[in-house]
Amino acid sequence: IDVISDVICPWCYIGKRQLERTLDLLEQQHLRFIVAWHPFQLNPDMPREGVDRAQYRLKKFGSAERSRQLDERITEAAANVGLEFHLDRLTRTPNTLNAHRVIRLAGQRGVQDGVVEALFEGYFGNGADIGDAKVLAELSNEGGLKPEEVTAMLSGDEGLKEVINADRMARNCGIQGVPSFALQGHVLFSGAMPADEMAQAFRRAWAILKNRAA
Repeated sequence: IDVISDVICPWCYIGKRQLERTLDLLEQQHLRFIVAWHPFQLNPDMPREGVDRAQYRLKKFGSAERSRQLDERITEAAANVGLEFHLDRLTRTPNTLNAHRVIRLAGQRGVQDGVVEALFEGYFGNGADIGDAKVLAELSNEGGLKPEEVTAMLSGDEGLKEVINADRMARNCGIQGVPSFALQGHVLFSGAMPADEMAQAFRRAWAILKNRAA
């Protein structure tokens, strides 16, 4: 299962929880899948240093009240899947290129799920600036990467071209929103669907792909 997502997308974190429940449901039917996370930038034109979140959202949504209402709705949706969001702790909207580079490295080291979880939790739970290299190294350590390896990687351009190309490929495939979920290269759906609906979609897709291969 390929998950196309951005680490500043709240629905991607909610979708991760739904996917975890989905995998449990599929496991009960003896269907086991490997999950890989792929990059998508919600704000591809974001300055590398990020921007002040309050000002950015004021410009984007028109008012602080509208921004607050959206945060409340998202926080409630997160609570419904057992996540505790503290969006009031967020002060910056980051550029996520480096976060995606870290996730790519985590995939190479076999700790991608742990690192993705740590980045999501750091951002939505603790207001961490995941555009900052030091913060990324600290959170990656929680997820299973060596902080010195992350720091060394981020000090150069390793993975930068690959992340940009993967983001571009997703857009060229017609993906406009995240999270999006694919199976063996076939995009199935977008959005943080309930686990039972996800499981049904993956079961149907697996059956179709299995028949094609027969």
